[in-house]
This record gives sequence, structure tokens and C-alpha cells, in this order.
Amino acid sequence: MLRCGHHSKLDGVLGEDNVADTAMSGYGTTAGDDPLQTAVWRLRSRACWADAAALLEPVTAPAALQRASLLVERCLYTEEGWEEAEDALRTAEALAHGDDERGAAACERGHLAYTATLHGVRDRADEARAALGRAAALIAPGAPRRALLDFRRGLVAENLTRSPQAARAAYRRAHAGATAHSDPLLLSFTWRHLAGLALREGELAEARHGFTESLRIREELGYLVGTAPALASLADAEAEPEASRLREEARRLFRLLGGVPTWLSHQLAPPAASA
Repeated sequence: MLRCGHHSKLDGVLGEDNVADTAMSGYGTTAGDDPLQTAVWRLRSRACWADAAALLEPVTAPAALQRASLLVERCLYTEEGWEEAEDALRTAEALAHGDDERGAAACERGHLAYTATLHGVRDRADEARAALGRAAALIAPGAPRRALLDFRRGLVAENLTRSPQAARAAYRRAHAGATAHSDPLLLSFTWRHLAGLALREGELAEARHGFTESLRIREELGYLVGTAPALASLADAEAEPEASRLREEARRLFRLLGGVPTWLSHQLAPPAASA
């Protein structure tokens, strides 16, 4: 695992200041020149979620929600830190006031349950669907948080329910919401997942376009931890020798981050030598 206190190699990859302020909160809001949010984003983008979370005092609902979101994301990428994420989420749920904040907490609850199910920690699929349904009842259509919720409902439909049509509809709603609220990081996810569905249907040109857009946005934002998955996905839609070049670049970043995200290891494994 990456030692998050030492970033010299990562700084060399990202450059001195390759950070876009528009993606920092993860909720579709902009951070402007807030030094705290800039620091949180830098750590998050380098797979240092615990360090980023440590900068946030969970004494207000927004701070507690953001802290919980970071620690849930760490579970998704590393398959570690489940108890810390649960504790942070309980704090966020306790501090939430009003439908929007309660809905955001339910959205994080659903995402954690989805992540635990996806990684085979425990089957919490029913909890994931119930929590995201609760969030949908609380977060108003058109609200900034709604796009992230739609995206996560798409993940459940695609990976737990195995319903690509429902997933596509949810991803498209999320894509429209992320566009309307200027959330480029979420757009990088919706582009990638819509492209993944297109690839499975043999729509190579559409898949290549979506994967290319996802990679472009992540590189522009300096979202290093999400760049290797974007490279690997684009490689799946490209012909040789470009596919091999992209996979090798993805392997380099994957090693640089100490094997994060963990689920990428199988996708990037070199082809077995023929007997």
C-alpha cells in the first residue's frame, strides 16, 4: 500500500499543480480556492483516503458526510477499512438534518452496502437497494446530490441485479445531472460505465469514445487513483499495439499506488504463457 506521507513520485506524475477545483467535494459542488478542500482532494486523488479524512472534523453534517464518503471510497478501492467507514457513516447519519442531508447519508449507506456485496465481504444487496431507495425519496429530483444517487443506483442495477437496461437509464440520468451541475469527476464515471455497457454490446466506437472522455477528464483533474482503471478500460476497446501500450501505462500507475484499486489486479495480469 502507498505510504501517503511521501508523494515525490506522485508529484512527478501529476506535475506541480494539476488539480481541478471543480471535483473536490465528491457531491457535485465546487470548492473554489478553499485550502482545506484542495488538501483533501490532493490526498484523495493519490489514494490517501485516511489522511484526507483526518483533515475533516466531523462536527457538522457536511464535514461528517464528506469524511464518511472518503472512507467508503477507500473500502471500494482497497477492500480495507470497513469498521472505520461504518463508524464515520453512523456519525454522519446522527448529524444529518433535513431531507437533503439525510438523503446523502442514506446514499453513502447504500454505497457501502453495495461495496461490501461487490467485494464478497457480506451479501448486503437488499440493504443497498433499500438505502438508495430511501435516498431517492429524500433527495429532490434535480438537486445536486441526485446525480450521484442515480449513478449508484446504476451500479446496483448493473453489478448486483444484472439489469443492463436499468443501469443504462440510471447512468444517463446521472450523466445529465453531472452535466447540469458541472461535476466533471462524476462525468468521468458515467462516461466510463456507459462505455462499458456499449462494449459488452459490441458497440466499439461508442465504447472507445466514452472511455476516452473518462480518461481525459481524470487526467485533467489529476485523479491519479482513477486513471489506471480508465486506461485499462480504454485498452479493452482498442486494437493492438495501442491496447498493450495502454495496459502497460495502467500497470505502471497501479504499481505506483501500491496495488490500488485492488480489483484491477486481475484485469492487468499479464497473459499466461502458452503451454
